[in-house]
Amino acid sequence: MEFIKTVWKNRKLVWGLGRNDFKNRFASTSLGSIWGFLQPFIFMVTYVIVFQFILKTPAPGDYPYTVWFLPGMAMWLCLNDSIINASGSIRAYSYLVKKVVFPVDTIPIISIISSSFVSIFLFIIAIVVSAIYGFLPNILMLIYILFSALCFIIAFTRFTSAVTTLVPDFSNLLGILMQLFFWFTPIIWNLGMLSGHQTILTIIQCIPFTYLVTGMRDVFLGGDMITQNFGLYTIAFWVITILIFLWGNYIFKKNKKDFADVL
Repeated sequence: MEFIKTVWKNRKLVWGLGRNDFKNRFASTSLGSIWGFLQPFIFMVTYVIVFQFILKTPAPGDYPYTVWFLPGMAMWLCLNDSIINASGSIRAYSYLVKKVVFPVDTIPIISIISSSFVSIFLFIIAIVVSAIYGFLPNILMLIYILFSALCFIIAFTRFTSAVTTLVPDFSNLLGILMQLFFWFTPIIWNLGMLSGHQTILTIIQCIPFTYLVTGMRDVFLGGDMITQNFGLYTIAFWVITILIFLWGNYIFKKNKKDFADVL
């Protein structure tokens, strides 16, 4: 596929720009890129303190709430940060778009790489804390769910980056949608709460965000989101991801020639 070939051909350029993009986010501050790691870390710790020690929210099963919560929240922060940044990346890199020889298709990937440094840090925190409690990750499942997350982010932002470039207001709508997805995804609540509403439960489980957040949690807790119902939700995830990519790729390629004119 042309998109994959373009990214692979320019992989060194994309990696270098992605690394520099992360450094430049906090270039004007005294602590520099440390803020990039500190902010989401404090965010996660705050949620743990509020829900485990103040509200005393129990985790489903006999798991410590911290072990149940951190992997799912780490995955959500990875998805949210990558999607928001990559969606606005073409406008952020407008000076590159106007260079005829620059491969515009790679720009969202640059932002995804930039966001990945913090995401890796958060996943390491989740692994270390879970290991302290005696819950070690299933390595094969961890590799699969991270690969799945990467594929979904690329597919989703292939569409959103094109639309945000053409319609700037879409970035505000996307921010609202991501907030809604946060609350409708079982990050701070568990799917067992919907056990009496089977139709709603099935719909929620078919949403890619639910699949990825629950899948990351299952990496540590031995759940069966990936294989449940003969892999129904895995099939649904990949069908949705592929359809989003095909649709987004069509929109991106169709309107790529107009990006420089609207920036």
